[in-house]
Amino acid sequence: MKIATWNVNSLRVRLPHVIEWLTQNPVDVLGLQELKLQDADFPHEAFQALGYHVAASGQKTYNGVAIVSRHPLENVTRGMLGYEDEQKRVIAATTRGVRIVNVYVPNGQALGTDKYAYKLDWLQALERYLRAQLTAYPLLAVTGDYNIAPAPEDTHDPTVWEGGILCSDAERERLRALLDLGLSDCFRLFEQAEQSFTWWDYRAAGFRRNLGLRIDHVLASRELVANCRACVIDTAPRKLERPSDHTPLIAEFELPAA
Repeated sequence: MKIATWNVNSLRVRLPHVIEWLTQNPVDVLGLQELKLQDADFPHEAFQALGYHVAASGQKTYNGVAIVSRHPLENVTRGMLGYEDEQKRVIAATTRGVRIVNVYVPNGQALGTDKYAYKLDWLQALERYLRAQLTAYPLLAVTGDYNIAPAPEDTHDPTVWEGGILCSDAERERLRALLDLGLSDCFRLFEQAEQSFTWWDYRAAGFRRNLGLRIDHVLASRELVANCRACVIDTAPRKLERPSDHTPLIAEFELPAA
């Protein structure tokens, strides 16, 4: 089973890229973030034409998450139980016995702001939510744009990023709390090239100069990670015209055939 994650930064704009990528890379599951469209406007037909099932949770202009799957989606839930949030950032579903939780973690804007406080509170709620999910679903993958670079090596220049937004101690502590639940960062299970990133700023030729961050992750439970065989970043979509500022990350798991 191949499970991918991709912040598309507007599905309306990037739909041709996503459909082309899925045609060339028929993963089993794709978690999408930053749809920036309402559920009524979600292009279900485009995915159905490729044989995919979809569950989405969107809103106008901002946020929005979806799970795209080659197999039927069951027990679909939206949001985090017990955490009131009008922003559409969490969707979960089960496919082929694997629970997929797809998240779009708040950016946080800057340290000391209300948005930063919201991010830390949101991540604490995510920890509680995932603890319950792990109890119910031993085979669990958490895909998403976490808006956190886990370590200095996940930034193009630690002297620029360390201690700031996306790389602050408090944000990283919240991410470590998720890992302490029994989740693993699939990308770091394998030897990877240095300066491997999933996001690059549109400005200052960020992608061409590889001025990036690794902020998109697939975390997997102990039972699932035991079957992880690879985890790679596909930079090809970032080279397209009018690309998302993120690119797909794909984790591969060896599971029994459906």
